[in-house]
Amino acid sequence: MITILTPRVIEALGRFNDAHPWDHNAHYHRWILRRLPRRCARALDVGSGSGDLARALTARAAAVHGVDADPRIVERARELTPAGAPVTFAVGEALAQEGTYEVVTCVAVLHHLPFAEALGHFRERLAPGGTLVVVGAYRASTRGDHLLGAVAVPLNAALGWIRNRGRTAPRPPSMTAPTRPASMTFAEIAEGAARLLPGARLRRRLFWRYTLVWRRH
Repeated sequence: MITILTPRVIEALGRFNDAHPWDHNAHYHRWILRRLPRRCARALDVGSGSGDLARALTARAAAVHGVDADPRIVERARELTPAGAPVTFAVGEALAQEGTYEVVTCVAVLHHLPFAEALGHFRERLAPGGTLVVVGAYRASTRGDHLLGAVAVPLNAALGWIRNRGRTAPRPPSMTAPTRPASMTFAEIAEGAARLLPGARLRRRLFWRYTLVWRRH
């Protein structure tokens, strides 16, 4: 299997992204909102980071709770949240949450967790009729994966340039927790999700991501 994204290409892309930063995960926030009911009572955002998605979820949920294991980034999320907004942030482990929610979201976090245990935990957190939305990372393993990654390279550069156009200085990157490469292939993720979340809809996406949507009956 030929890897289209060579180390030289990855290094060049990294330099460009440093100069023209934008958030690949935030790119999918509007897409996530369109998969959710117009209104619901409670939403949980797992791995909420600086809180952008959790704050956006207030357009759908009467109350939103964001949880992240990094105390610094939780404090930053609180600082960025307007007073009176129906969203709370707490330091905590993703798999230690309790209660039930009509919506559970998880963006770029699942590959840091034990896969089967995490999906089982999210399933239990959902109220009947609730919706789980995951945006995750996977390990490229097929020619199609590498081709999709190659297509994303010029689009990534174009979006970085457009989103920073007109700025006298590049936008500073969002505060994020340390990351690690995904170890599971898309096929492995799809197979595991089919066992744990029957009927889940998965799809490869641009910018080295996949999406998973599941509704609990």
